[in-house]
Amino acid sequence: MKADIHPKSYRKVVFKDFSCNESFLCRSCAPSKESIVWEDGQEYPLIKLEISSASHPFYTGKMKFLDTAGRIDKFNKRFAKTKFAKEDQE
Repeated sequence: MKADIHPKSYRKVVFKDFSCNESFLCRSCAPSKESIVWEDGQEYPLIKLEISSASHPFYTGKMKFLDTAGRIDKFNKRFAKTKFAKEDQE
């Protein structure tokens, strides 16, 4: 194995899947500006996820549509203002 290619800043981090409200604690070197108090009473950095093994259709066997933060609605509102949007013909 090559020396000095792996980060040395591994620490315990909480990953939270907001689509199904599941959290898990593991080690990571991912940067985070937020923190959360875990079940053991200690505070850990928080990494927010949109999808994880707790909500992914492959692992759950359930298909569900994820529209986080209303991205489709935001796109439709922006697109409606462009010259390419269809105008209602009366």
